[in-house]
Amino acid sequence: MAVEFFVVPTVTFTFDAPLSPSQDYLPVAPAPKATHLVLSLSQKRVYVWADDQILEDFPVAIGTPETPTPTGEFEIFQMIVDPSWESPWTGDVYPPGPNSALGLRWIGFASQLNGIIGFHGTPTVSSIGQAASNGCVRLRNEDVLTLFAYVRMGMSVVVEP
Repeated sequence: MAVEFFVVPTVTFTFDAPLSPSQDYLPVAPAPKATHLVLSLSQKRVYVWADDQILEDFPVAIGTPETPTPTGEFEIFQMIVDPSWESPWTGDVYPPGPNSALGLRWIGFASQLNGIIGFHGTPTVSSIGQAASNGCVRLRNEDVLTLFAYVRMGMSVVVEP
Protein backbone atom coordinates (compact mmCIF):
# COMPACT_ATOMS: atom_id res chain seq x y z
CA MET A 1 0.00 0.00 0.00
CA ALA A 2 1.46 3.36 -1.04
CA VAL A 3 1.22 6.37 1.24
CA GLU A 4 0.83 9.80 -0.36
CA PHE A 5 1.88 13.01 1.33
CA PHE A 6 0.40 16.36 0.50
CA VAL A 7 2.20 19.58 1.26
CA VAL A 8 -0.19 22.33 2.25
CA PRO A 9 1.25 25.85 2.23
CA THR A 10 0.57 27.94 5.29
CA VAL A 11 0.48 31.67 5.76
CA THR A 12 1.38 33.21 9.08
CA PHE A 13 -0.01 36.60 10.00
CA THR A 14 0.79 38.88 12.91
CA PHE A 15 -2.27 40.39 14.51
CA ASP A 16 -2.40 43.58 16.49
CA ALA A 17 -4.36 44.39 19.61
CA PRO A 18 -7.51 46.47 19.06
CA LEU A 19 -8.04 49.99 20.39
CA SER A 20 -11.55 49.06 21.46
CA PRO A 21 -13.23 45.70 22.07
CA SER A 22 -15.20 45.97 18.81
CA GLN A 23 -12.17 46.85 16.64
CA ASP A 24 -11.36 44.43 13.80
CA TYR A 25 -7.96 42.76 13.70
CA LEU A 26 -5.62 43.42 10.80
CA PRO A 27 -3.12 41.02 9.23
CA VAL A 28 0.18 42.84 8.84
CA ALA A 29 2.47 42.43 5.80
CA PRO A 30 6.24 42.98 5.87
CA ALA A 31 7.45 46.53 5.29
CA PRO A 32 9.00 47.32 1.90
CA LYS A 33 12.69 47.97 2.61
CA ALA A 34 12.23 50.21 5.67
CA THR A 35 14.23 49.20 8.75
CA HIS A 36 13.28 51.76 11.40
CA LEU A 37 11.65 55.12 12.14
CA VAL A 38 13.25 58.15 13.76
CA LEU A 39 10.96 60.82 15.22
CA SER A 40 12.69 64.15 15.83
CA LEU A 41 10.65 66.16 18.31
CA SER A 42 12.73 69.32 17.75
CA GLN A 43 12.25 69.12 13.97
CA LYS A 44 8.67 67.85 14.27
CA ARG A 45 9.33 65.26 11.57
CA VAL A 46 9.32 61.47 11.33
CA TYR A 47 11.94 59.83 9.13
CA VAL A 48 11.59 56.43 7.46
CA TRP A 49 15.01 54.76 7.32
CA ALA A 50 16.37 51.80 5.35
CA ASP A 51 19.65 51.01 7.10
CA ASP A 52 21.65 54.24 6.64
CA GLN A 53 19.42 55.97 4.08
CA ILE A 54 16.29 58.10 4.58
CA LEU A 55 13.51 56.80 2.32
CA GLU A 56 10.93 59.41 3.22
CA ASP A 57 10.04 61.96 5.89
CA PHE A 58 6.85 63.66 7.02
CA PRO A 59 5.94 66.72 9.10
CA VAL A 60 4.11 65.89 12.33
CA ALA A 61 2.39 67.38 15.36
CA ILE A 62 3.78 66.23 18.71
CA GLY A 63 2.72 66.38 22.36
CA THR A 64 2.43 69.67 24.22
CA PRO A 65 4.82 70.50 27.08
CA GLU A 66 2.07 69.39 29.51
CA THR A 67 1.47 66.11 27.64
CA PRO A 68 4.79 65.41 25.91
CA THR A 69 5.57 62.69 23.41
CA PRO A 70 7.89 60.27 25.24
CA THR A 71 11.51 59.97 24.12
CA GLY A 72 13.46 56.74 23.86
CA GLU A 73 13.50 53.51 21.88
CA PHE A 74 10.23 51.71 21.19
CA GLU A 75 8.72 49.06 18.91
CA ILE A 76 5.55 49.17 16.85
CA PHE A 77 3.04 46.82 18.49
CA GLN A 78 -0.27 47.94 17.02
CA MET A 79 -1.42 48.72 13.45
CA ILE A 80 -5.06 49.50 12.70
CA VAL A 81 -6.79 50.50 9.47
CA ASP A 82 -9.71 52.93 9.94
CA PRO A 83 -9.46 53.09 13.74
CA SER A 84 -12.38 54.09 15.90
CA TRP A 85 -11.55 56.46 18.76
CA GLU A 86 -12.64 56.18 22.38
CA SER A 87 -12.55 59.46 24.27
CA PRO A 88 -10.44 59.09 27.43
CA TRP A 89 -12.57 61.79 29.07
CA THR A 90 -16.09 60.54 28.32
CA GLY A 91 -15.66 56.93 27.19
CA ASP A 92 -17.70 57.71 24.06
CA VAL A 93 -16.59 55.76 20.97
CA TYR A 94 -16.40 57.65 17.68
CA PRO A 95 -16.57 55.85 14.32
CA PRO A 96 -13.64 55.62 11.93
CA GLY A 97 -13.16 57.92 8.97
CA PRO A 98 -11.05 60.79 7.65
CA ASN A 99 -12.67 63.25 10.09
CA SER A 100 -12.20 61.12 13.21
CA ALA A 101 -9.60 62.15 15.79
CA LEU A 102 -7.34 59.25 14.69
CA GLY A 103 -7.76 59.78 10.96
CA LEU A 104 -7.30 56.85 8.58
CA ARG A 105 -4.55 54.81 10.31
CA TRP A 106 -3.18 54.08 13.79
CA ILE A 107 0.36 52.86 14.56
CA GLY A 108 0.89 52.24 18.30
CA PHE A 109 4.47 52.28 19.58
CA ALA A 110 4.53 53.27 23.28
CA SER A 111 2.36 52.19 26.19
CA GLN A 112 2.07 54.45 29.22
CA LEU A 113 -0.06 54.47 32.36
CA ASN A 114 -2.45 56.98 30.76
CA GLY A 115 -2.77 55.13 27.45
CA ILE A 116 -1.05 54.21 24.21
CA ILE A 117 1.07 56.63 22.19
CA GLY A 118 1.11 56.25 18.44
CA PHE A 119 1.26 57.78 15.00
CA HIS A 120 -2.14 58.57 13.51
CA GLY A 121 -3.88 60.66 10.90
CA THR A 122 -5.74 63.84 11.75
CA PRO A 123 -8.40 66.09 10.26
CA THR A 124 -6.75 68.99 12.15
CA VAL A 125 -4.11 69.72 9.52
CA SER A 126 -3.36 73.12 11.08
CA SER A 127 -1.79 71.30 14.07
CA ILE A 128 0.96 69.76 11.91
CA GLY A 129 4.33 71.31 12.78
CA GLN A 130 3.09 72.24 16.26
CA ALA A 131 3.26 70.84 19.79
CA ALA A 132 -0.49 70.27 19.90
CA SER A 133 -1.36 66.69 20.89
CA ASN A 134 -1.81 64.75 24.13
CA GLY A 135 1.40 62.84 23.38
CA CYS A 136 0.55 61.10 20.12
CA VAL A 137 2.12 61.96 16.78
CA ARG A 138 -0.31 63.40 14.24
CA LEU A 139 0.23 63.24 10.48
CA ARG A 140 -1.85 64.39 7.53
CA ASN A 141 -4.14 61.53 6.50
CA GLU A 142 -2.34 61.12 3.15
CA ASP A 143 1.02 60.96 4.97
CA VAL A 144 -0.12 58.39 7.53
CA LEU A 145 -1.32 56.17 4.66
CA THR A 146 2.19 56.23 3.18
CA LEU A 147 3.87 55.72 6.57
CA PHE A 148 1.57 52.77 7.30
CA ALA A 149 2.73 51.07 4.09
CA TYR A 150 6.37 51.23 5.26
CA VAL A 151 6.00 49.98 8.83
CA ARG A 152 5.54 46.51 10.27
CA MET A 153 4.93 45.00 13.67
CA GLY A 154 8.07 45.01 15.81
CA MET A 155 9.78 47.77 13.80
CA SER A 156 12.03 50.04 15.86
CA VAL A 157 10.92 53.62 16.60
CA VAL A 158 13.51 56.01 18.03
CA VAL A 159 12.10 59.23 19.48
CA GLU A 160 14.73 61.95 19.86
CA PRO A 161 14.34 65.27 21.73
